[in-house]
Amino acid sequence: MSSFEFEGKNLDKAVKKACEELNQSPDDISYEVLSRGSSSIFGLAGAKKAKIRVNLPEKQLDTGSGTQIEDHGTEIPAESEIVSKDHTFEHEIDDVPQIYSSEENPSELGRSVLQRIIDAITSDAKISVEENSEGIRLNVACSNAALLIGKKGQTLAAMQSIVEKIINKHNNGNHKIRIQVDVEGYLETRKSNLERLAARLADKSKRIRKPISLGQMSAHDRRIIHMALKDDPDVRTKSRGEGYMRKIVIFPQKNSMRRQHLR
Repeated sequence: MSSFEFEGKNLDKAVKKACEELNQSPDDISYEVLSRGSSSIFGLAGAKKAKIRVNLPEKQLDTGSGTQIEDHGTEIPAESEIVSKDHTFEHEIDDVPQIYSSEENPSELGRSVLQRIIDAITSDAKISVEENSEGIRLNVACSNAALLIGKKGQTLAAMQSIVEKIINKHNNGNHKIRIQVDVEGYLETRKSNLERLAARLADKSKRIRKPISLGQMSAHDRRIIHMALKDDPDVRTKSRGEGYMRKIVIFPQKNSMRRQHLR
């Protein structure tokens, strides 16, 4: 028995290459799938080739083709997947899978797009979908939340932005759909922390009668600060800077000290 390994863009192409080089028909070979491969994700992750191992009896080898084949041995990986020779390839993915369907509703499209992005990062994520008056919320449960959230939630914000752009691009020009992506309840925890921070810094600004600047924050985080202090008559908030990550400044109102004195 001789063993040979072949690679291709997908399983069909790997099998075709094996048949051509071994001078065999698809019905005459059996093989193990070493890797099914994967397509690139929106150009963010490189594609991986499919890989198979073909085992042929010595008497079945056609040495008249003049093709030189390298023998890689016959050891079978514990996790390899055995595929019989009568396996059909009608349902194998050829090239990048079509994940955009005009028949898909925005919620399901958002879930499938996000799942595809996350699968390139971690392997155990599960996504649930909620629809409300504000838009679509995609909740992610996984064991490696920190990897998906990133520093100050920047990875999470980037994934949310990508999903929102794709959904609205395929929304046939209808109203804009707002998307919110959460991982293991991070957004609620972040919101509570920012609201407490806003209250504490607002009190400090009123006490020292000077503006207080917070570091660069995402649009989502800045909005939480603005909303947390919008009903406080003694301070006002303003975003400063350019780009996505801007600073937010808390200003004491000029008449705030007078109100505090009268209390």
